Amino acid sequence: MNTPNRRSLLAAAAALGATAAASAQPRNEPVIGDKGATIVGPRNPERELQNPDILRPPSTDHGSVPNLRFSFADAHMKIRTGGWSREVTQRELAISTTMAGVNMRLTSGGVRELHWHKQAEWAFMLAGKARITAVDNDGHNFIADVGPGDLWYFPSGIPHSIQGLPDDGCEFLLAFPDGEFSEDSTFAITDLFAHNDPGALAKNLAIDTTALGQLPKQERFIFQAEPPPPALEADAVHDALGAVPLDMVFHLTQQPPTSSPGGNVRIADTRNFKISTDVAAALVEVNPGHMRELHWHPNADEWQYYMAGQARMTVFAAEARARTFDYRAGDVGYVPMSMSHFIENTGDEPLRFLELFKSPRFMDVSLAQWMALTPPELVAAHLNIDRAVVEKLRKDKQPVV
Repeated sequence: MNTPNRRSLLAAAAALGATAAASAQPRNEPVIGDKGATIVGPRNPERELQNPDILRPPSTDHGSVPNLRFSFADAHMKIRTGGWSREVTQRELAISTTMAGVNMRLTSGGVRELHWHKQAEWAFMLAGKARITAVDNDGHNFIADVGPGDLWYFPSGIPHSIQGLPDDGCEFLLAFPDGEFSEDSTFAITDLFAHNDPGALAKNLAIDTTALGQLPKQERFIFQAEPPPPALEADAVHDALGAVPLDMVFHLTQQPPTSSPGGNVRIADTRNFKISTDVAAALVEVNPGHMRELHWHPNADEWQYYMAGQARMTVFAAEARARTFDYRAGDVGYVPMSMSHFIENTGDEPLRFLELFKSPRFMDVSLAQWMALTPPELVAAHLNIDRAVVEKLRKDKQPVV
């Protein structure tokens, strides 16, 4: 018999340790107990790691529920001198019939050219600073500087512009209450000038035709320009009719939140942001270990934009149908009207996301509050829950638990 030496013992120990480590590694496979099997064919492990509840769905998932997730990371990027833009519309997320979103970045001085849309434009500033302008149908003008956490709203058909400010421009989310919206269908001032007779344009503006000799030949969309004057007042244009009657900017993150140990919720709709008649919103922050309570919206579909953290959402669609999705920063989620859902923070940092609705008012129905405000013996009889448990349910709505 050969006596093992120190080198062979170390090698054996290393091999044993490697085997133990390998067996201890969690395998990302569609296997739950004695169900499923490993994937032996082609796969995308990075994508699977981002969607564990797609790979291994909870046992409560059942039936056919359409896809309710799309990432801006998978959206086509339009790159221009002065910035970039990408959009998630019904073409990318088929279920999203009521809302479309655009993620845009402008450099310092970068301009989203003067334009207007058939749809209203709602925006949330993600980073940096921007200067926005607009003129309404009554000839009132508007100019403002916006920063992180600020909203703006331009009603449908109202012409406006956006320009990035020093030092590093800005990035923002735009939302439009129409799933078929596209930035490609924007009415742009350069496109208008390129496709109207110069003589007619000169007559309309009461200027000489020679002044129009250097017009752009096509829409500029996003382009680089010099940053505007630092002082907002230096850029303002006097208007004999005065400013717009309703403020087009709302400082959402400066509003007092509805707070609980689990997180915060801030709401912007026509009750506090009066001009925003087509879009209502909630900014939700969920601490680790907590969740946006189980609820549903009785008046509109919900369009979500995830800004930080990781989450999972289960959507119950009636008829024994439910499906769970995973989300992270840059993802878009969608929940059809009246389908119940919860959003749980599955990471170790705060979860932050927007809920948007094609509606003048934010509305939600809380499962816990509904049960608490219904005769307890009736609830107990339905669910075989002790009446004493039902009587302890909170009667006030707590959006994050």
